[in-house]
Amino acid sequence: MNATENTPPKGPIKGVLFDLGDTLLEFGRIRPREIFEAGARSSYDFLKSLGQPVGGFNWYALRSLLSLRLCRLVSALNGRDFNALALLRKAGEKRGVNLTDEQWEHLTWLWYEPLTKIGRTEPRVKETLTALKSSGLKLGILSNTFVHACALEKHMEQLGILEFFDVRLYSYQFQFRKPDARIFSAAAERIGHRPQNILYVGDRIDKDIIPAIKAGMTAVLKDAHTNSGKKLPPHARRINQICDLPPLIDKINTEAPAT
Repeated sequence: MNATENTPPKGPIKGVLFDLGDTLLEFGRIRPREIFEAGARSSYDFLKSLGQPVGGFNWYALRSLLSLRLCRLVSALNGRDFNALALLRKAGEKRGVNLTDEQWEHLTWLWYEPLTKIGRTEPRVKETLTALKSSGLKLGILSNTFVHACALEKHMEQLGILEFFDVRLYSYQFQFRKPDARIFSAAAERIGHRPQNILYVGDRIDKDIIPAIKAGMTAVLKDAHTNSGKKLPPHARRINQICDLPPLIDKINTEAPAT
């Protein structure tokens, strides 16, 4: 483990919040085109099997791509993430697609599923999360994403880690997203501890580490390709793997004044 030694006294740590992508779930450098094409094909075949009015595949895929790009552009402009399930449902119903709630969720999963082929957790993650929770810490997730919870949590359930997180916050559920301070405040309120008693683990310096520090939390940068070669900000810590957290938290709590 490699952690800086200049973090001001905080804590003791009573809650830990995690980012998802390239923190809890490792995706690495994905190939967006391949992921999109695989999702388009499986979602199209599903709708076609139900006799839904989807037309030809090429037009279906192009229409879906243009819709996604437009939503991403709007999201970049207004600082809010959209709800992928709501987008799929609105666009589909407009074209006469008629599905049950469960089928809409399954359709959302089919678009996301190609990512599960590459998304993995580190070795010993379940053992580490068990140790953290057994020590009395409250664990939660705070992630920027437009992917609906039904898909994300199905993936986490398959990996055997969903049960550890009683608090799960996704940016599409809010009118703002990281690095907005309000979403860190909302997460602290949900997990039930003051920011100075919360440790936040993420892979992005700009959207995770710096705003977590500003929010009053202890920030820990998880090594990933997204921060390779970047300088660790003052008052932040760094870990190589999630399994480095228990000894780091023990060290912070030993140094921290009781509150």
